[in-house]
Amino acid sequence: MLGLLVRLLPFWVREPLLIVVGSVFGVRIMYLAVHDHDKVAAGIGTVFLVFTAIRVAGVVRAVRARRNRGSAPASVQVPVPAGAAPHPGPVVQANAAPERAVAEKGVPARAVPEAAPQQAAPEKEPNWWLQALAAVAVFAAIGVALWLVPDRLTSADSAPKAAACASGETEAPPKAYRENPRAVTGDELCEALNRPDLAQLLGTPGEIADTASGSNGTAPLTDEKVAVPEAKVTFDTYSVNLSATYNHLTTAQYVKLMKFGDEQDVRTLTVLGRPAVLSSDHTMKIEISLGGGVTGGTGGPVEQGPLARTLTVALDREDRGGHYDITVWSESGALPDDSRLSAIAEKVIPAIPERPARQDAGN
Repeated sequence: MLGLLVRLLPFWVREPLLIVVGSVFGVRIMYLAVHDHDKVAAGIGTVFLVFTAIRVAGVVRAVRARRNRGSAPASVQVPVPAGAAPHPGPVVQANAAPERAVAEKGVPARAVPEAAPQQAAPEKEPNWWLQALAAVAVFAAIGVALWLVPDRLTSADSAPKAAACASGETEAPPKAYRENPRAVTGDELCEALNRPDLAQLLGTPGEIADTASGSNGTAPLTDEKVAVPEAKVTFDTYSVNLSATYNHLTTAQYVKLMKFGDEQDVRTLTVLGRPAVLSSDHTMKIEISLGGGVTGGTGGPVEQGPLARTLTVALDREDRGGHYDITVWSESGALPDDSRLSAIAEKVIPAIPERPARQDAGN
């Protein structure tokens, strides 16, 4: 229906209108395609721009044809016999009578017969009322489209977005971070962990991160001399924690200590050419009361939380001490396959900044 109304418009109204609409929509769609990295939108924007270019070319041809339009010549030259010297002679008009023809050097010129006038077909008068109604309908349709597009864009912008890591902690990191040049911060771990494909690596594609945070902590019972930065990203299904411990404990020594702990299902492997170990342990669940009741606003008892799976990877191939821990758990107790933890480590660990270590760094 809209196309029929557009075709009823005069050429010099229809074509500029289509050029303006095509260029505005084409540029807008291409901008959104580049901003959102949408190939489909880029194709649609290209179609609009090509359509506009074709319309511009048609208008240019019409303008040139209008400028070059002119009437046919009104006179013809009298033919000269072969061998005769050229001599300017009288010109026989196309509509002149035969008796007005003259001869040149004894050779009579043949009179050009008068062409029968052709009556031009009467041009049909345009229906101005219909064209006016079509123009009003087209502009009304464009106005409705421009009214609805911002609403669609606003609804798209209001869609839930993945959580982003904080820009940085207000407090300076503890002294252990300054004394150990290898130590990274919790924000740096968060940037490495909070990947766009983290949910897919966990086996839950389509989920977006609910929270993402980092912290600059230290290991307990070390008098704040061992830096232990952490980062945490939570989804609807799983929660992922990434930490780095900068001490002299090797992975082999860590595996021996597991024999005296509560770790379950211990399995050694190699990740990124570094020694690694998989283990399982329960998380801790703490309930905090805000006031009233038996606890009187204090923390409740520490309970055993759901089972978590941890992949521990050495900081370097030589296993000179220190390690990364990637821990995954869920409220339901379900855990992803061990291969998914290895895939996360292979993507996340290379993204963590590596800094050279001093000989006297660490504890």
